[in-house]
Amino acid sequence: MTLVLGVPQASHVQAHVLRAYPEEGCGVMLGGECQGQRQVTRIVTFENQRVDSRHNRYLISPEQFLAAECQGRELGVDVIGFFHSHPDHPARPSAFDLEHAWPYYSYLIVSVLQGRIGEMQSFRLAADRSHFETESLELSGGAARTPRPAGENP
Repeated sequence: MTLVLGVPQASHVQAHVLRAYPEEGCGVMLGGECQGQRQVTRIVTFENQRVDSRHNRYLISPEQFLAAECQGRELGVDVIGFFHSHPDHPARPSAFDLEHAWPYYSYLIVSVLQGRIGEMQSFRLAADRSHFETESLELSGGAARTPRPAGENP
């Protein structure tokens, strides 16, 4: 399976996680699946609802998830995955990520290193739920522009 993310959607994700830094930013990816590809058509950003440990944990509340599902229904698309950032850590799933993952969904992780976008990688939970499998990530429409930290001039 390949997760296809357009440059506008990638930029939206990157800008959101930069605003959240040094805490984890999070959100939902809406889109559809066809012929081994998941096409992200809409990014829904959310405020991290985690009360503690926001620097290394995130929480999307049931109400937020329901709002994303409703938005998807209105647009004729589905929730196909989630994204979140790893502030000052690699874009690799943590044990916490594995423990809280759901089957089917794509999990896009963005590394934010000292306030700058690092790598982005996508993963899917293995069928036996024992580990994540790397999912191909394709940026469509050219290279994604890396947003600058707030207050930095071009």
